Amino acid sequence: MAKRDYYEVLGVDRSADEDTIKKAYRKLAKKYHPDMNPGNSDAETKFKEVNEAYAILSDSEKRSAYDNYGHAAFENGGAGAGGFDMGDIDLGDIFGSMFGFGGFGGSSQRRKNAPRRGEDIGYAISVTFEEAAFGVKKEMEFSRIARCSDCNGSGSKDGKTETCSSCGGTGQRRVMQRLGGMSFQSTVTCEACRGTGKIIKEPCPKCRGNGMTKQQKKITVTVPAGIDNGGRIAIRGMGNDGANGGPAGDLIVEVRVKNHNLFDRRGYDIYCDVPITVAEATLGAEIDVPTLEGSKKFTIPEGTQTGTSFSLRGCGACRLENPDRRGDLIFTVVVETPKGLTSKQRELMRQFAEACGESNYGKKQRFFRKNKKNED
Repeated sequence: MAKRDYYEVLGVDRSADEDTIKKAYRKLAKKYHPDMNPGNSDAETKFKEVNEAYAILSDSEKRSAYDNYGHAAFENGGAGAGGFDMGDIDLGDIFGSMFGFGGFGGSSQRRKNAPRRGEDIGYAISVTFEEAAFGVKKEMEFSRIARCSDCNGSGSKDGKTETCSSCGGTGQRRVMQRLGGMSFQSTVTCEACRGTGKIIKEPCPKCRGNGMTKQQKKITVTVPAGIDNGGRIAIRGMGNDGANGGPAGDLIVEVRVKNHNLFDRRGYDIYCDVPITVAEATLGAEIDVPTLEGSKKFTIPEGTQTGTSFSLRGCGACRLENPDRRGDLIFTVVVETPKGLTSKQRELMRQFAEACGESNYGKKQRFFRKNKKNED
């Protein structure tokens, strides 16, 4: 049976670069892998075909020969003539995350003894409503994993280590595994040095040979003006120290804003309700409006209805991108009906009601007119 064109097998153009070919191969190798298609002989055939195509197109010399002569270039026992050999292909980086095999834990690009960035640390601090709106400095204390100060992270009491003889200092060993009727070369962590590539004769008593210890750290965090509940502050390099000389991670501080007894916040605007009397709503009045910086005078017009909203420009929270600019304070007036009237107050209210009649209550008149139309 004639072999299919290798470019067609991988679904790439003949001008495809190495990265494109590798991505196409990974996708198809995962799709047709025997463990993903148990008992499917067609998938196993395609899996072998995909690997054969990749073995040729991923090698610049073999690819050049194939481009010039096609499959004939390998008819005398080459990789494309039925003598396909997987020995030179490390599938650790392709299948490790899929199957979790001990031998597929990662490729040589991710050796355990290579420098690795430290983990980030999450921490939460509480601030008041006003502190979030205007910014504040907060002192905080947290724990981090740091390089042992006694051994400078080596894990050795005298600072001396020996190269692991089992893995030659790489922290990994190559092994052959059989999978789906084929042999694969993969990488496993060296058991002797546990992937570090080094043997410690005398472990450091402080860190017990780990090279890392827990450290208490106290710092002052600047909470920026305008930050909202759930906002995060990243402090670079204050996370856990990295392994094997790798950089430290970050400290990620999440800000939790306490509720206010008067205000709510939406974006950079703040909201509140302000109660007013019937007389103030009827006649208009100058009232006191609470803000984050004390009360401000505001004149409401005559005939103000309950539920009417007004704005005080620039009295909201500072803006993160420009603290000199602020949101608004939006307050809603709520007309309070008086309770516990004296007999004299009741009489005066009756006289007031009789004097007004129905003509001063437009909303009420419109409501009953609409209701009458519905009844008709």
